[in-house]
Amino acid sequence: MSTGGTGRAEADRGDAGGVRTALAGLTTRGRSFLAAGIAAAVCAYVLGQSDLLRVGLLLAVLPLLCAAVLYRTRHRVAGSRRLSPARVPAAGEARVHLRMDNVSRLPTGLLMLQDRVPYVLGPRPRFVLDRVEPGGRREVSYRVRSDLRGRYPLGPLQLRLTDPFGMCELTRSFSTYDTLTVIPRTEPLTAVRFSGEAKGYGDGRRRSLALAGEDDVIPRGYRYGDDLRRVHWRSTARYGELMVRREEQPRRSRCTVLLDTRAIGYEGAGPDSAFEWAVSGTASVLTHLLEQGFSVRLLTDGGTSVPGEGADGFAGSGPDSADAAGLMMDTLAVIDHSEGTGLSRAYDSLRGGNEGLLVAFLGDLDEEQAAVVARMRQRSGGALAFVLDPDAWVRETTGVPAPGSRHEERLRMLREAGWTALGVPRGASLNDLWRQADRERSGLTGVGGEAL
Repeated sequence: MSTGGTGRAEADRGDAGGVRTALAGLTTRGRSFLAAGIAAAVCAYVLGQSDLLRVGLLLAVLPLLCAAVLYRTRHRVAGSRRLSPARVPAAGEARVHLRMDNVSRLPTGLLMLQDRVPYVLGPRPRFVLDRVEPGGRREVSYRVRSDLRGRYPLGPLQLRLTDPFGMCELTRSFSTYDTLTVIPRTEPLTAVRFSGEAKGYGDGRRRSLALAGEDDVIPRGYRYGDDLRRVHWRSTARYGELMVRREEQPRRSRCTVLLDTRAIGYEGAGPDSAFEWAVSGTASVLTHLLEQGFSVRLLTDGGTSVPGEGADGFAGSGPDSADAAGLMMDTLAVIDHSEGTGLSRAYDSLRGGNEGLLVAFLGDLDEEQAAVVARMRQRSGGALAFVLDPDAWVRETTGVPAPGSRHEERLRMLREAGWTALGVPRGASLNDLWRQADRERSGLTGVGGEAL
């Protein structure tokens, strides 16, 4: 839930500018009364009729008085906005709550409230509020929805003030605004078992002793409460103080999720396009692995990752796991096509060490890029690729390319390099492909692994 800032309607600069603004806000009724009053005053002066002069002054002063009162009371109306929630998946709905507070000692007239929203979120909401008593408040709400991920500004809030007689109407804007983040849709994934996810890291959250042997002990100093059975006497004699063996240290499972964002690798646009499926699949895998306690890393074809990401990625367990998931979802909410043509930068980013399990969402691959992806297998303990066939996604009917096609040839190259590579037809379910990958990899290895 997000709470927008509270602000008052902006004031005009200078008294002269304020007077001009107030007079410019006169309605047709107010202008008519002012013109009639002036005309009556002139006629009274020419004809010498004092009663007519009094009527003319009344007609002229009434709209001016309404404008003056409205001009002063506009400073004492405060508004705020609250989003619930501030981060919503694509095609999901968020509710925006607006609150108006009359902080003056005078009641307001009829108020028309309007909030500025992008066209993609729906029509611009408008509300009519009756008279608000001094110190009173009014609350209204509206819903917004978008099929397209992104970050959308809401505001500033606009308020149209009118006097009880309808003589004057002023429009004021508040200075605060909020941002609604529409993140990719995620699909729940079944906990499956992949074997060989990493060489020393990703084959499950197994606990491994920090001691390679009695001669390779890495002890530490004794601390109050340590079990005396863990005392390492050889090190104690060597250092002259009580030393104990280290406890078993967990090795966290690691995974890198690679998202191919090259514009040349995808065709089509919109919420049902191949690229949006790849972004949604990336978000689903990242969310699933974080829930399973993995340290995950998001990587793009340009070799970039999420700002603030550690060397091992974001940890899936701990108090900061929710913030890590939100940060990655925010990154995927605004990610777009890159102008790059290759995946070599992503390959270079994998050279730093063992990456554990590597899950890749790839667009169309030519022979050169397929060879680059095949070499990535050497940088990971296990590799799983979802390759989207652009021809299948642009066709109106769903179908798997015929054997011997370019797409099937690329899948064969990756499989020969050790990848578990699956083609993604239009409208495919990621969870079904996820389980299919588990079956194929189990058939290749015949050994169970850690549940993912």
